Amino acid sequence: MPPEIDESWVEKAIDRYRRIESLRDEFDRAARATEVTVRSSDGLVEVVVTAAGEVTEVRVVGSLHGRGNRDLSVSLTTTIAAAADAARWARDKLRAETFADYPPLGEP
Repeated sequence: MPPEIDESWVEKAIDRYRRIESLRDEFDRAARATEVTVRSSDGLVEVVVTAAGEVTEVRVVGSLHGRGNRDLSVSLTTTIAAAADAARWARDKLRAETFADYPPLGEP
């Protein structure tokens, strides 16, 4: 005799899967739309990055007077690294907000 199938459990599992897919799509859209701007500690450059990690803009906002190529390179490198950290922070925050009301597995 074949095992009995709990149709109610199957329906709940399908509903949960659809809800997860919907939340994941919502999260992905929000991550692409959320931008964070990071400014270098020397005030020379700004980097704009999405929560998805895409650098969308790099701006030189400070004066280059008296600064060499090395100064600009260091400022860009450190600010891009800080922007990557800011993107991770924003993504983690979005994830917590998006999935906050979603019950962990095993709970109704």
